[in-house]
Amino acid sequence: MTDGAAARAWLGMRTLVFERYDRRHQVCAALGMSFIKVKALRRVAHAPLTMRELTEQLATDKPYTTLVVDDLERRGLVVRSVHPDDRRSKIVTVTPAGAVEAARADAILEAPPAALSALPAADLAALDRIIAVLAAGSAAPPDGGEAEVDDHEHAQHDGRGGVTGGR
Repeated sequence: MTDGAAARAWLGMRTLVFERYDRRHQVCAALGMSFIKVKALRRVAHAPLTMRELTEQLATDKPYTTLVVDDLERRGLVVRSVHPDDRRSKIVTVTPAGAVEAARADAILEAPPAALSALPAADLAALDRIIAVLAAGSAAPPDGGEAEVDDHEHAQHDGRGGVTGGR
């Protein structure tokens, strides 16, 4: 693919995800919180995290992460506890109410737009294969042959920017 085609494809993907089908405003309105708080809640719902891990995953600074977690804790969506192996460290864990809200956020953010669902099955399969290759960090070899995908044709996207195993 030429650089121009790659640039057009990238711009098209960004436009679709961040403009035409951007669900961030919808999820913020539904949950009554900013998107960074939604993002933090979804991360912690996936697995308990230390404050340091959450700070890294959110790409924020420590004081801002503390403010985000303070708010989520006030809402009863997460709890902070002392790390069992390091008393100086805190672990953030989702509460049952937080798990419900995280699931609501997932449902909103992960629902495909009607236009995508309406594509022919062959086009959806091709798009899914291509996205799996990109998400896995694979690229076509320099010789122009096919990229090795290690069964990524059957990979599932986890909704958090990652890819889970095949079938």
